[in-house]
Amino acid sequence: MEPRHTYDQYREFCELARQKKVIFYYVGYFSQSIVTAMAEAVRLRLEQSGTAGPTRRRLFSSFVEMAQNIIHYSADTLTPPEQNQNELRHGSVCIGIDEEGRYFLLCANPISLDLADALRERLETLRTMTLEEIRASYRESLRSEAPEDSKGAGLGFLTMARDASEPLEFEFKNTEDVGTAMFFLKTTI
Repeated sequence: MEPRHTYDQYREFCELARQKKVIFYYVGYFSQSIVTAMAEAVRLRLEQSGTAGPTRRRLFSSFVEMAQNIIHYSADTLTPPEQNQNELRHGSVCIGIDEEGRYFLLCANPISLDLADALRERLETLRTMTLEEIRASYRESLRSEAPEDSKGAGLGFLTMARDASEPLEFEFKNTEDVGTAMFFLKTTI
């Protein structure tokens, strides 16, 4: 029996991505310049596919928020964790179309266990809110200062929840590193 070649595995990966209707996937290190390039590719892909304007806007803003969360909070970093500029952190993001024709966005990155509980609480609260409550909280966050543990204005999850057609889904999985958990987040547009 011949050894399997890398291109066989890659061909299988590409076929699975096609079957699952994945239209964009990236895994690696994220920086502001990489996110800018990916955002342009996503924008063009959505425009060329004829995706309606409001759906494109929601997908694009959620994609950017997911990528920013990876840049700011991934525990797998090539830059010092306390560095707030020119960060280079590892994660993945995926955009696809589900069986019902709706778009989904998924992201994953390792996070410090110190952040996991606060993140879980924030996301659980969002899952119980109505769309009107989410919009009101979004407007209030625009007027207030960023939370102490936030590297943004605290608007990322609110933006994704506001633009989603279903509550945000998330999961934390333990990793081999006792100080981190893998964080998975999904939004459906």
